[in-house]
Amino acid sequence: MIPIALAPEPATFDAKVRKKGEAAMLELVGKSAPRRGRRRSPVAKRRDLIPSDQFPPYWRDVLDEMHKAYEGRCAYLAMYIPKATGNPSVDHVLPRSRHWRQVYEWSNYRLAAALINSKKNDFELVLDPVAIGPGWFALDFLSMEVVIGPAASTSKHLEIQDTIKLLGLNLQDCIDQRSEYYLDYKGRDTSLRWLERRAPFIAQELRRQGMLNPGDA
Repeated sequence: MIPIALAPEPATFDAKVRKKGEAAMLELVGKSAPRRGRRRSPVAKRRDLIPSDQFPPYWRDVLDEMHKAYEGRCAYLAMYIPKATGNPSVDHVLPRSRHWRQVYEWSNYRLAAALINSKKNDFELVLDPVAIGPGWFALDFLSMEVVIGPAASTSKHLEIQDTIKLLGLNLQDCIDQRSEYYLDYKGRDTSLRWLERRAPFIAQELRRQGMLNPGDA
């Protein structure tokens, strides 16, 4: 995992997600104004009591925008997610089950591989890539596992360990994908520039550990 910058909110986001979400929440607590079409049945007395699975998933309507804004890379794995075969998804940093005000907010969304998103679930112990520091996470090239980085203070070690475990960053599928990127680069089947776009965490660690191919700067 490496630090990422929060992408600007798309111009269409308010109409496509936020306003629709706010209207849906009002219906779900029985307070909406009359409108055309079938209304949603109330499911709670207050918005903070709406079950997480009852929020209409309008965030999916901006998945293409998210994929473009974050250059297709999973916020947690820092590896490219192919749109057709890689199952990109929208992760809520603050889970829907406990933070209804953030359900339809762009700033609460991260692009994530579906495998990682499913592991994250409702955990709030996971570190947010927008809030971490450089070098908090590192890569062991012998095992291809994510480990605690040299720049992480001791006070952050437990949070980093929890993040690695809860997200499943060292699941075999993740290790296999890192290994493929690494071997392709070391075998000169791909360039450093390509690796920096597709798997910047791996490229960063190769550079930090002095393992770049001869001739790469």
